[in-house]
Order: sequence, then C-alpha cells, then structure tokens
Amino acid sequence: MKVGKRLFRYAWMFKRGFILAILMLAVTVAAELTGPFIAKSMIDVHILGIEKKWYEQPAGSTVNDKAVPFRGKMYVREDNQNPDEVYGIEASVLQVGRQFALVESAVTRNGVRELTNGPNGSGTLIVKNAGGAEAVQYPAQILTNGELYEFYRPQVNGVITLMALYIGILIFASIFQYGQRYIMQISANRVIQKMRMDVYQQVHRMPVNYFDNLPAGKIVSRVTNDTEAVKDLFISVLTNFVSGFINIIGVFVALFLLDVRLASACLVVVPILFVWIVGYRKLATKYNQIIRSRLSDMNGMLNESIQGMPIIRAFRRQKESKREFEEFNQDYFKYQTKMLKLNSLTSHNLVNMIRNTAFTLIIWYFGGAALGVGTVLSVGVIYAFIDYLNRLFSPITGIVNQLAQLEQARVSAQRVFELMDETGLDIDKGALQRYKGNVKFENVSFAYKENEYVLKDISLEAKQGQTVALVGHTGSGKSSIMNVLFRFYDASQGSITVDGINIQSIPKQQLRQHMGIVLQDPFLFTGTIAGNVSLNDPSISREKVEKALRDVGADKILKNLPQGFDEPVLEKGSTLSAGQRQLISFARALAFDPAILILDEATASIDTETEAIIQEALNVVKKGRTTFIIAHRLSTIRNADQILVLHRGQIVERGTHDSLMAGKGRYYGMYQLQQGQSVQTAETHKSDTSANAPLTGKPIGSTV
Repeated sequence: MKVGKRLFRYAWMFKRGFILAILMLAVTVAAELTGPFIAKSMIDVHILGIEKKWYEQPAGSTVNDKAVPFRGKMYVREDNQNPDEVYGIEASVLQVGRQFALVESAVTRNGVRELTNGPNGSGTLIVKNAGGAEAVQYPAQILTNGELYEFYRPQVNGVITLMALYIGILIFASIFQYGQRYIMQISANRVIQKMRMDVYQQVHRMPVNYFDNLPAGKIVSRVTNDTEAVKDLFISVLTNFVSGFINIIGVFVALFLLDVRLASACLVVVPILFVWIVGYRKLATKYNQIIRSRLSDMNGMLNESIQGMPIIRAFRRQKESKREFEEFNQDYFKYQTKMLKLNSLTSHNLVNMIRNTAFTLIIWYFGGAALGVGTVLSVGVIYAFIDYLNRLFSPITGIVNQLAQLEQARVSAQRVFELMDETGLDIDKGALQRYKGNVKFENVSFAYKENEYVLKDISLEAKQGQTVALVGHTGSGKSSIMNVLFRFYDASQGSITVDGINIQSIPKQQLRQHMGIVLQDPFLFTGTIAGNVSLNDPSISREKVEKALRDVGADKILKNLPQGFDEPVLEKGSTLSAGQRQLISFARALAFDPAILILDEATASIDTETEAIIQEALNVVKKGRTTFIIAHRLSTIRNADQILVLHRGQIVERGTHDSLMAGKGRYYGMYQLQQGQSVQTAETHKSDTSANAPLTGKPIGSTV
C-alpha cells in the first residue's frame, strides 16, 4: 500500500479532530477574505463616493439626516435620498488634483479636469475629452477643508461601522484560528502517539535474528526521529496545504466576484503550481531517502560509541571513531547541500517573481484606466484585486516552502512502514498452566545460516528437578541449545519437547512464561532494584520481590545501599557492581518462579565471595525446577546431575562429574587445566580431524 494511503488511514482514526480543524480553518479563511471586500466598500462608497450625484433639497421640506449644508443650501447624495421626497437641481462634487469643487448642474465626468480659481471661493471647472479638442466649462464653487468635511460627514458612521465589522471579523477569525491550530496539533500528536506505539509493539514482535542484523541506533531512529518527521507532516505540512488550497479557492471565488477578466488572467497560476509540485517531488525524494538513511547510520554509530566508550578510551580509538563518524556526517552534509540547492531553485523567491510579474501586467493593463479617465475598473476593485493577489501568492509561498518538509515526512513514513511491514510474531496474551519442566532433545540440528550447522544431532533429556550443565569451548553450541529451547530460534531438524509436548506447538510467549534466564552480563532497566526484580509485573508482590532477593543472598550485599531495595538504578545498572547486578538478575528469575531455569555463565563475572553466596542460594532455588547451567568455572558444576561436554556442535561426553573425571577424557583435561595442573590425556594425542580438538596450554572452557 502506498505511503500516502497508509498515512491517511492513520489520520482517519482521528477524523473528527481533523475534520473539525479543517472546517474551522475554512471559516477562518472565509472571514479573512472579507477584508478586501470591506476595503472596496470603504473606497468606492464612502471615500470616492463623494463624486456621485448630489441633489439640492427644496426649502421647507423635512431635513434629511444625511443632508449637507453648503452656503445656505442643503444637498443630499443620490444614494441617501428619501424615496418619498422630491429634490431639486442636480449637483456634482468633483476632485481636481488636491482640490474639490461643487458644480450646480450635471457634469460630463469623462475627460481631463482643470480648475481655475475666481473671487470669493468661486471658480471654473473645465472638462476636456481624451484628445483635448473639445472642452466644457462649468461655474464651480471651490470647497474649503471644513466644507469638504461636511460632505464626508454623512459617511463617517458607515466607515466606523465597516471598521468595527472588520475588527469583529478579525477577532472571530483569530478565535477559530486558535481552535483550528490547537485541534489540528492535538489530532496530529494522537496520530504519532498511535504510530509510535504500533512501531514499538512491532519491535517486540520481531524475531531475535532481526536485531542481529540491524543496529539498535537505527531502530531508535525510526521510532523517534522518523515518527517526529511524520508529526511535522500532520502539523505543519497538512495545515499549510489545506489552508493554502482553501485560500486559493476562496481568492479565486472573490476574484470572479470582483471581475471575471482579472480572475481569468490569474488562472494561469494553477498549472504552474501543479507542475512545480510534481517536478520538485521527483527530485527531492531521492535526496531525502539518502539523508534519512545517513541520519539513521549516525544514530546507530553514536549508540554504539556510547555503549563502547570504555573500550574506545582504553584502546585510544577516539581518532578512529571520530573519523568514521565524520564520514557519515560528511555524506549527510553533502546531500543536505544538494537538497538546499534544490530548495533554493524552487523557493519562495520564484513565487515572488511570478507575483510581481502578475502585478505589473495587471496594473499596466487595467490600472491606468481606473486611475485616469474612462474608469474601466474602479479604484476599489483594483485595490481589492491587489490585496487578493497578495493573498493568492501567500498560500502558494507557504505550500512551496513546505514541499521539502513534505518529502522528508514521506521518506520518514516509508522507513517507519518498512519496519512495520517486517514479518513479526503476534504477542499471545493467553496463559499456559505451569509445566513440570521435563525437557527432551531428539536429534536436534540447528544453523543460524543455511547449511552452517552449529548444533548437530543433539539428543539429551533433563527431568524435573535435575541440574544439567553444558561445558565446552567458545562456539561449541552451548548457548545455541538455550536459544532453541527458548525458541529465540527454531531448530532446523529434530524435535524438542517439554513434558512430552513439542514446543513448536506452544506459543512462544506461553512457553517462556515458565522459563527464567540469568545471563553472564545481566541487563538492568532504569528504575529501582525492586522494580528490576518484578519488572513491574502486578502479579509479583513486594513480599515476593524481597523474598527472592533474600533467597539469592542479595540482602547481604545490597543492605548497605542508602535506600536498600528501593535504590535507584541507572541505565544498565552502571552504578552497581557486577556482583550486585548479577544478584538482582538472579532474584528476577526466581521471582517469576520458573519451571525451567537457565544460568548462562551466570557466575563468570562475579567475585569468589559473591559466587559463594549464589552457590548457597542455588541449592535452595533449584529444588523442583529443571536447571540448565552453561558453565565457565567447572568447579561450580560438580554437583550437577548431568554434565554434557560439547565440541563443534556435538555432545562428545556426558555423565556426572565423578564419572567424567574417571573417564579422563576432554572434561578431565579441562578440569585439570582450570586447577592449574599440567596433564595430558588421550584426547591430547588425537587428531583434530575428528570431532575432538587437541588441548593446549589454555583451558578450552576458560573463555566460554
């Protein structure tokens, strides 16, 4: 499905808010577009309307409240006459330059006017036709400033009314504009809130191998940066485009109401704008895809650098890290510069050029007649037209300026949807009754990559309450056995059963519901110690949390912290020691009361004293549950019910500690080397062409 349609679907979820905001926007635009019409009325009716016909009011008649006294007579403008009264001679008030004169007769209004001054405020009005060959003279009375004001006085109330109406409309429009922006932003934030939750849930649905191939920083970039760019689409771009198109439609309606010829001349802007947008999008999409990709790369490297800062400093890799980051940054800058060049070529400057050209042509063609003689169009119409023309190009400028943001948002949305389109696993909300924990592997083989098997024909059985230890060198397949048991990955061949049920038939979430795991490098979340034990699961009470911490002996080590079990934990537990973090991880696994407990080299990174505490706790917590131990220190698994020795994905030895030591095979050699003794076994002399490898001076199990 196209990006636009998917974005529309998200917006449709909150359609009420968007529709209301658009309606309020339309009202705001309509209110603002009344301004030029009000100005036109002020100019043509109340200001230039003084040149309309005037009539002398007969003596003795009821005085019209809009009659103007002038040198002993009363005059009423034709549009202010009472329909039931008879008026006298026609008069005219005309402007000549900066002077006004009253002529007590009908006057030819088409032509060039001249005014000569006479005695006692009298004068002569001369009107010449366009060629100047004929001239008509009229006796005139030149108006003083006070007398001119009297002729304008009846229009003052009308002007004030129009001004008050315009101010009222502006206040009305501002209220709707505030409401429109508020509702639009609330709706946009809800869309992004929904989208982010969908992306976050999708991240949890992804199989483990997805995270093997995609750095965490890139995923974070899609959940945060890319969704933020999509938010700008709904808030800035959508608002500007919708308001722009409503403005353009409204302006053209107003222009056609003013004058069809003017409106028709402006229609040429529409195809120009369409071609402009289509052409820009084709060029901008390519650049924006690279820009967002480079930003994601930088986020990924930045996340990796922060996580590995101790290693970078310990090995003096600052310069190399800076150089690698600079390569991404330089590439990002290069395409940003290309994008800026494209924006400069298609920026609002081009809009201004088209607008100014339109002003020049329209005023040249129509304006001369309006400002001179003949009056093809009134001055009010020309003023309103120029105002509307400004209002026409203003939204076009807004639309053009948002094109870059539009393409960024589309590319970001595409990246978000690519993640959401990945095949994931639906989270099963069902519950599985706690199983006993009888685990059986039958001829299990597994490969992370096709035909590169890391487990080969593995068969083992662990009964409820038993402890099974897995030992072997790095890469022998110990952790892979746990991965397929947890169904982080599914076995390529063979079957794995729990209590006789094939785990392939059990939903992954339900299967893991009764499993617990403790890793060599425990992960703690930001919060408190108690919160990290319960993981904020409401089914785990505070009493259960404290009991789990006491069972693993954590109270002996954590009791000295200022806030005890409520001590704050920073990211990854950076303020706690390795032993403290491991104990919290142990308590977390026990608080969930698993039927199957997996210890993945859980004691490898802790000190001897803490290990002794954990060993004491394990003797208690292992009762009633099946425990798998991936061993680093072979001395910690002496009491295991079964020890499996792996080499190159195969089980090469199995038995108890005593039986394996008696057999003096691979396990015997590993154990003796860890005890600091130099021994040679029969395995040492065997060729490495078989499944067994020769022992060296470094213990095979010591680096697991």
